[in-house]
Amino acid sequence: MEESKLKLHGFNNLTKSLSFCLYDICYAKTEQQRQEYIEYIDEQYNADRLTDILTEVCDIIGANILNVARQDYDPQGASVTILVSEEPLKDSQQVDTSEKPGPIPSDSSVVAHLNKSHICVHTYPEVHPDDGICTFRADIEVSTCGVISPLKALNYLIHALESDIVTVDYRVRGFTRDVRGTKHYIDHEINSIQNFLSEDTKSHYQMVDVNMYQENIFHTKMMLKEYDLDHYLFGVSKNDLTGHEVEEITEKLWKEMQEIYYGRNIPDVK
Repeated sequence: MEESKLKLHGFNNLTKSLSFCLYDICYAKTEQQRQEYIEYIDEQYNADRLTDILTEVCDIIGANILNVARQDYDPQGASVTILVSEEPLKDSQQVDTSEKPGPIPSDSSVVAHLNKSHICVHTYPEVHPDDGICTFRADIEVSTCGVISPLKALNYLIHALESDIVTVDYRVRGFTRDVRGTKHYIDHEINSIQNFLSEDTKSHYQMVDVNMYQENIFHTKMMLKEYDLDHYLFGVSKNDLTGHEVEEITEKLWKEMQEIYYGRNIPDVK
């Protein structure tokens, strides 16, 4: 039997926020290779590419784009912010997609900004100057109000950024009222973010949950199960390394991934 839809008084005021930290880890042996890694990441995930990814997210969740602000940074990194709404734009309205740090609001657009939803991404590529460890982190937030749900974009974003490690937070904030005036603090069933992951995604990652059900706060950490060293080398392959180098680099990469996954530093054991 189908569950009857909640009849609301006015607009659905619940805010649903899905936040990601997505990490890509690799090893670059020389200073030149490390610099080339930064250049590669900056090109692979520049503002134009990130805008394409977030535009696809809008299509997936059924949101309409109001404004796009994007920026590539010097020496590296990029940001994109998209304001969205449930309703399509009127014919007379135009979407601003020019590159700039962000929309400079007039009095009228301040209200629109507060009433509408947004999607944003910031990237953080960096290298360790001594160890050769390179990490690329992308922070993404999909925040919606109304009927559209950011959870629909889960699987796409995880795969679009080829993530080794993912931390995901989902929270429902505020309340909405039904026609009898009763407040509702959530309008859908959820007991884990994992409920919304595809079987294909779940088969590739080990996962752990930290949830606060009574506060409508959900947290899931994910790390790839399979480990192939060649996928984590930049500028060289496993065949270019000695047996000792393979062992040493594998240990460094594994330690880096474990530290990011568990969110704590692991002391070296000699």
